[in-house]
Amino acid sequence: MRYFAFASRNRKEIFRDPLNLLFVGLPVVMMWLFSIMQKNMPFDLYNIEKLTPGIIVFSFSFITLFSGMLIGRDRSSSFLMRIFASPMSASDYIVGYAFPLLPVATLQIIVCFITAFFFGLSFNANVLLTIVVLIIIAMLYIGLGLLLGTYFTDKQVGGIFAIFVNITIWLSGTWFALDMIGGVFKTIAYALPFAHAVDATRAALAGEYGDLVLPLLCVIGYTVVIFVIAVTGFKKKMKS
Repeated sequence: MRYFAFASRNRKEIFRDPLNLLFVGLPVVMMWLFSIMQKNMPFDLYNIEKLTPGIIVFSFSFITLFSGMLIGRDRSSSFLMRIFASPMSASDYIVGYAFPLLPVATLQIIVCFITAFFFGLSFNANVLLTIVVLIIIAMLYIGLGLLLGTYFTDKQVGGIFAIFVNITIWLSGTWFALDMIGGVFKTIAYALPFAHAVDATRAALAGEYGDLVLPLLCVIGYTVVIFVIAVTGFKKKMKS
């Protein structure tokens, strides 16, 4: 429980920047635009049932930026050097950075679902299950940000984030079906966790529980590995 005070400080840092709150509302604008596009589309990729999970998962990429910039700024300043004198371990620091980002992810999920209800999404028990699945997926994106912030400065994180967003756009299956390209491209996409995250969310919302387990396990496996690498890297930074 030593990380509570540290997590409180990080929460204030996150909400102090109004730009972070702007990113929370950006998925709502995207959902509105793609809902309009659906009227002129001959296929159902952009219908509200498939669009909502994809946009929420994509919105988590901004949380990757928040977490990476936060830890990157602390590393670039003398802040971390001062608090290294505390009895907290490397895992305490990582949890202290990750914990306050969960409310941000939850806020994004709720705002996006409320918007989706206005565009015709039906509320049922599957929505509640999908929220649980999305919170698990949010941990993956938080962990990725902490991993970037552990090894790179805040300025470097900003540049890498541009590459990261393009990867999530092209390899997640949110904006186009991966089967349309297939081959090596699809193989690479499913070797990464992003397409699995979108598939798990869509399966949960559709109530297709048999299709939910495997992609969700893949996301959880990636999340565990990423957090282990982040804690290990942070521990090495502390010793150096």
